[in-house]
Amino acid sequence: MSEPYKVTSEGLLLSVRLTPKAAKDALEGVEELADGRAVIKARVRAVPEKGAANKALENLVAKVLGVPKSAVSVASGGTSRVKVLRLAGDPDELTKKVQSVV
Repeated sequence: MSEPYKVTSEGLLLSVRLTPKAAKDALEGVEELADGRAVIKARVRAVPEKGAANKALENLVAKVLGVPKSAVSVASGGTSRVKVLRLAGDPDELTKKVQSVV
């Protein structure tokens, strides 16, 4: 299985499959989609209205990885379950943090 992230010059692009309206906020490891892409499974309590679930996802990822909230943003897939998050910072450091979580 491939990795759920891609290294860029500004940081990382992290692929996530989000489930809103969950019982708790959590990152639950890596899964492979039908098309072969690897994604991190994430659950948030927020509802998918007015960007609330996306904001909750950004906050969850920032908290789990120990990076500032401003360093995490939705790069694509704003209205989709499968999203790409942009993580700003040192790519090597971010890679280590992501690998330790998943």
